[in-house]
Amino acid sequence: MLEVIALDPTDAEAAQAGGADRLELVSDMSAGGLTPDVEVTRAVLAATTLPVRVMLRDQDGYRPADLAGLRKSAAELRAAGATEFVLGFLRQDGNLDLDACRELVGELDGCRWTFHRALDNSADPLLSWAEVENLGADTVLASGAPKGVEHGMSMLRELALRQDPLSLLVGGGLQREHVAPLKAAGVRGFHVGSAVRPRGWAGAVDAKSVREWAQLCHGGLHDTA
Repeated sequence: MLEVIALDPTDAEAAQAGGADRLELVSDMSAGGLTPDVEVTRAVLAATTLPVRVMLRDQDGYRPADLAGLRKSAAELRAAGATEFVLGFLRQDGNLDLDACRELVGELDGCRWTFHRALDNSADPLLSWAEVENLGADTVLASGAPKGVEHGMSMLRELALRQDPLSLLVGGGLQREHVAPLKAAGVRGFHVGSAVRPRGWAGAVDAKSVREWAQLCHGGLHDTA
């Protein structure tokens, strides 16, 4: 499965044309990806038939600035048609902020959601994985380490062994050469952003780049396309 970060309808259309399976919709990648505007979300949902997971995050880092505001945003986004989300919070001590997560998840009323890379930055990623299972997420987006996939391969192999009911979605510095060893470890979900933007975050998603990644992720263990 290939998930592509989208910022707007143009990105969504290119990602779908290239063969992506799902989108993560965010704003402001300079802050690591924040909650998008309702109007942008509505436009993206109208531009694609792909599943769209919408980010619920209001500042850089993994602590909410205004949890009540995020709950309001979640309700507004659901009213606009969003049915899948991305979220995750940590306390100051590095452990999962279970209370904040539960409070926001309460606004989702059964919607599918991903726990994002807060897990990589937690004090104990393996403990955090077990706690996320109890929160009701169906997916964890992780790179295995705060600095990205290159530094987190060992942890990602360990997390891959713990899949079911949670699915592992690997992203955060993911490179093409990582895909084959991750597949061999049991990973089946891959997440890309800048890797499919030849002009960086200032440019749009490139359908050709998405197609190359889709071929790589959807192919067999020994494919290098």
